[in-house]
Amino acid sequence: MRGFLASSTGVTCAAALALPLAPPAAAATSSTPPATSPTARSEAHAPGGTQSLRLAPLARDRAPGTAEQGLRRQDVRQFSLVGVVWDSPATELHGRVEVRTRATATGTWSGWQELETHNADHAADPGAPESASGRVRGATAPLWVGESDGVEVRVRASDAPGTERSGPAAAPLPTGLRLELVDPGEAAPPPTNRARSEAEPSVLPARTALPARTERPARAARQRAEPHAGARPAITTRRGWGADEKLREKGFVYTKKVKTAFVHHSATGNNYRCSQAPSVIRSIYRYHVNSTGWRDLGYNFLVDKCGNIYEGRAGGVSKPVLGAHTLGFNANSMGIAVLGTYSSKKPSSAALKAIARLTAWKVGLYGMNPRGKTYLKSGGGNLYRKGRKVRLNVISGHRDGFATNCPGKQLYAKLDTARSKAAAYQGR
Repeated sequence: MRGFLASSTGVTCAAALALPLAPPAAAATSSTPPATSPTARSEAHAPGGTQSLRLAPLARDRAPGTAEQGLRRQDVRQFSLVGVVWDSPATELHGRVEVRTRATATGTWSGWQELETHNADHAADPGAPESASGRVRGATAPLWVGESDGVEVRVRASDAPGTERSGPAAAPLPTGLRLELVDPGEAAPPPTNRARSEAEPSVLPARTALPARTERPARAARQRAEPHAGARPAITTRRGWGADEKLREKGFVYTKKVKTAFVHHSATGNNYRCSQAPSVIRSIYRYHVNSTGWRDLGYNFLVDKCGNIYEGRAGGVSKPVLGAHTLGFNANSMGIAVLGTYSSKKPSSAALKAIARLTAWKVGLYGMNPRGKTYLKSGGGNLYRKGRKVRLNVISGHRDGFATNCPGKQLYAKLDTARSKAAAYQGR
């Protein structure tokens, strides 16, 4: 990832835990919530939605791809997360994307906040069915701004790095620029049927013993390696953070094993309370599926600054679910996103401990040493050609597989600490 900024709000800890629902219907590309009165919102589940607003030229030149586009200050329905998308994921946005938002509670406008332009560093591997679906779009990183009902945006082009200016104007912007305003809605209420609730429990607590045989990887070699698997940490699953399972595609996609854990930051800003983390994740989920066009949330797991761990992409927390987190290296790996922006801010010790506990357990299921090295075959990217075998740390940063700033300078600098802690949790 490339640029980083913040958003809104303060501090407490969340930890409701749950197992994913059975997979329902496929996702639509965008949705808007029905209009409801404040009274109705408080009495009924509010499912959330996405407003998609086309950007227009801000200067006199109104030709497609003009070098400055945006929206003047305007009233909109309530939202909490914002991003910008465009037609082609193969087209990079070279320039600056900034937004201002109006807080619903106070009516005050924020200063200008910059969005990471996010040029393709998180995505399904080239040629994979998910990337070739025809629904995928280019996108900035999303930014969490808290409950807002007004917005203003400006996108200013600049020359692409390494190119020379051929005229008075900068390189044109991508076509089809749209502002995406995401309302996370409220978590669905728990099921009223007690038997269903017990069959799909809302808590996946920490486990000190080895996993039950039904949760272990099937192969005997993996089972023999389990003495070095750390204890499973407590995990807030998709039911726990309120995933709407109707948004994602049906079914699950798996890779063969988990040899590497790629650590990311979400670049959504640091001004969230930990009690808001489920809302932040529901917003990222909607943005990844409805706005960006992916089959599900891109990350396999997410961690908040209080050290709470959340299940990401559906398919089973102990299974090798194929994600869309590190373009070129999604096979045989998992992606862990720490909620926040860590280019200049240091990650919390609680978040680092959570990364260590999660990796000690998950890579341990596949016999991997968190302090060790392994090889992954590149699926193609801006660092390694397709088919090249690349030697990586078992716990790597996103930038190790793709030329990007992610997971931020400060978080990347702490990965050695996470490796040592994870190995200790494995008893090494």
